[in-house]
Amino acid sequence: MPDATDLRLPYYPPDHGSHPEPGFAGYHSTRLRTPHRPLRPLPQGLTEVTGPVFGHDRVGELDADLTRQHAGEPLGERIVLHGRILDGNGRPVPDTLVELWQANAAGRYRHEGDQHDAPLDPNFDGGGRCVTDSQGNYRFITIKPGAYPWRNHSNAWRPAHIHFSLFGQAFTQRLVTQMYFPGDPLFGQDPIFNSVRDEAARQRMICDFDLGSTVPEWALGYRFDIVLRGPQAAVFEDEEH
Repeated sequence: MPDATDLRLPYYPPDHGSHPEPGFAGYHSTRLRTPHRPLRPLPQGLTEVTGPVFGHDRVGELDADLTRQHAGEPLGERIVLHGRILDGNGRPVPDTLVELWQANAAGRYRHEGDQHDAPLDPNFDGGGRCVTDSQGNYRFITIKPGAYPWRNHSNAWRPAHIHFSLFGQAFTQRLVTQMYFPGDPLFGQDPIFNSVRDEAARQRMICDFDLGSTVPEWALGYRFDIVLRGPQAAVFEDEEH
């Protein structure tokens, strides 16, 4: 039986062909965040490896519908965003906490660090969560986010995107990625999107328009499946950590 003081989670070698390096020249702030010394794996304690376990009772009915979290409806284009969480063998990953956060339709986050000249929406917080069902399905109703400037370079704008976070059975088992929308004209000048060198991996960061999930006369539908590992894996942030 392993010593409880020296527990370690399984190690999976990073996919350097798909995932961006920690420091990317075009993404200026990575110069300050990139480690300059080799990383050292640390032993995990029992509380880190075994918990918390996120249950359905912790997720409210309105957590997955970002358009009904306030007295009024938010401004912008309503969308239905759904997909499946799959493992490297194509099997569904059930009971997984999926979180998202995003800018509003004007391209502004409800966060004190975002002070750019765009209006806040009093009826939109930009955060949601749900738990996957037995087949690994998740579903959100939200507003399509707007592009926003970010001062990385001259006239720099981020393409419309939504951040996703996936939890396993512990805080140490968390993966974060970004989802983009088809045909965005800002792809070519965005260093974060292009820090993923592999073209096929970049395409896996873009959701698909899904007419079948559209709600007639109310909301368009998009599908975004997330594969955890293998040749079709999503591109996750800080994968090498």
